[in-house]
Amino acid sequence: MNRYPWWKYALLAVALLIGALYTAPNFFGEAPAVQVSSGKATVKVEPALVGRVQQALQAAGVNADFVTLEGSSVRARFADTDTQILAKDAIAKALNPDATNPSYIVALNLVSRSPQWMAKLRALPMYLGLDLRGGVHFLMQVDMKAALTKKAESLTGDLRTMLRDKNIRHAGISRDGNTVEVRFRDQAGANAAQALLNDQLPDLVWTPVPDGEGVKLSGVLKPQAARAVQDQALKQNITTLHNRVNELGVAEPVIQQQGADRVVVQLPGVQDTAKAKDIIGRTATLEVRIVDDSAEAAAAAVGSAPVPFGTERYVERGGAPLIVKRQVILTGENLTDAQPGFDGQNANEPAVHLTLDAKGARIFRDVTRENVGKRMAILLFEKGKGEVVTAPVIRSEIGGGRVQISGQMNTVEAADTALLLRAGSLAAPMEIIEERTIGPSLGAENIQLGFKSVIYGFTAIAVFMCAYYLLFGVFSTIALAFNLLLLIAVLSMLQATLTLPGIAAIALALGMAIDSNVLINERVREELRNGVSPQTAIATGYERAWGTILDSNITTLIAGLALLAFGSGPVRGFAVVHCLGIVTSMFSSVVFSRGLVNLWYGGKKKLKSVSIGQVWRPDGAAKPAAET
Repeated sequence: MNRYPWWKYALLAVALLIGALYTAPNFFGEAPAVQVSSGKATVKVEPALVGRVQQALQAAGVNADFVTLEGSSVRARFADTDTQILAKDAIAKALNPDATNPSYIVALNLVSRSPQWMAKLRALPMYLGLDLRGGVHFLMQVDMKAALTKKAESLTGDLRTMLRDKNIRHAGISRDGNTVEVRFRDQAGANAAQALLNDQLPDLVWTPVPDGEGVKLSGVLKPQAARAVQDQALKQNITTLHNRVNELGVAEPVIQQQGADRVVVQLPGVQDTAKAKDIIGRTATLEVRIVDDSAEAAAAAVGSAPVPFGTERYVERGGAPLIVKRQVILTGENLTDAQPGFDGQNANEPAVHLTLDAKGARIFRDVTRENVGKRMAILLFEKGKGEVVTAPVIRSEIGGGRVQISGQMNTVEAADTALLLRAGSLAAPMEIIEERTIGPSLGAENIQLGFKSVIYGFTAIAVFMCAYYLLFGVFSTIALAFNLLLLIAVLSMLQATLTLPGIAAIALALGMAIDSNVLINERVREELRNGVSPQTAIATGYERAWGTILDSNITTLIAGLALLAFGSGPVRGFAVVHCLGIVTSMFSSVVFSRGLVNLWYGGKKKLKSVSIGQVWRPDGAAKPAAET
């Protein structure tokens, strides 16, 4: 009756082992480390960089606990801060020979002290949020009107090209705010233009308006199209911000949308607000130039001759020098989109597909017609330094505003190149409307106070349960500890970011978890009051309490899911821990505590009493089978 099959005990043992394994890294603390990340959009962090960092440390006589590639950065852990500072100088000197033009960002950081074998099993500690670790917080407002204005300006150029290609005469094209206006001298021209524009620009609504003796077509973006432009601008800005904060060496930055036009940027561990603002607010520009393929340029590329007049020397992604002409053909202002794909002629060859506005398409068509067989360099400029992203050969005249870049790249490189071209600069201006700095000492104090609240709450619950329910209270306390272990393990496995609201949710989860054990214990007592044998009372108590526990937890889970779906920021963090705590509490309070009771009492065939505290009988009848 009160016995588990062996596989259930094995399941509980595995859950306990996994919980202990993934909870343990949170108690090792943090060690000083050096993080190496890309300092330029054209420089990628690859596994080979680990060997370069190790060689630099060996040459400087610095010992590291380990050097590993994690995500898009290389991290080296050290025993103390003095070694950390020496290592940073050695690595920076080896990787950035030219300190004025660094290829890599070498930053001080903190990593977990947990053993390397745990890290290989992905047993990592939870990230600490801004309120626990300290750092900077920015709330940024995106200028959505500017995004729509930029789109309207692009459409103005597209209209001129469309009408000219179809030989439709007009009296002028202008922009009034976000409205594009096209004037015609007669109704026939307006009708022909409206039919063309309705077909070619379906995202706009065209309305004919009398304009003196002529007719004027006013075009405005449809509401869904305007929202799509704004959403794309917001997403591109977030992508750009992610690329930029890599320079700060932040382990787990938070960059997320808030509302329709705001972005929250949280950088835990960063205390230099001025530097953070400088990195976030920097600009990047894109330029297209023609490569100089003359004999003088070839000699200058290898360093045996000076650079010809009217040209400049730049470096390609592979490190090879390239001589390009100073004349700028196109800039990033003419690029409207860049997406990875495949070559139209060779479906197996990765390529990057660019979309230009009307002005850019016209210029590109003329330049490619005049430079067939020559190379065209696409350069990305950051902080005044330019590098060649790619330099394809012009095979033929390219018109229509759609450009394809292909040759000697895989699918990953094609996606990276498209991202660089698409997100080199912000799609819409942003301004910082809120700024906060949280010191590390305040974060440490928050951690200490938060953990104290959980420990004190757990201790108070344990004392009450053991005093009131005796041995069953001990079982409930052990189950509560198991629940806390599972909850922290799951949060660590998900690599969740722990914040103060998360700690509050953990404390709340303890109270809700013990509530289930109180229901079970009282059900068992109720059965004992009715004169049922102890073994039957245990089985019946757990079975009858399960329905009540399930109903109460499901209703609470619904409220938590509502917070998760509609909340943001701290509310969402609270909801994640809250929902996970409900799931783990149901498992621990019912399955695990039942396993402990079965293990203790299940093998006793002639059980006459159980240690569950005083069982009160209001009618004054004989005391039931319970130990007091």
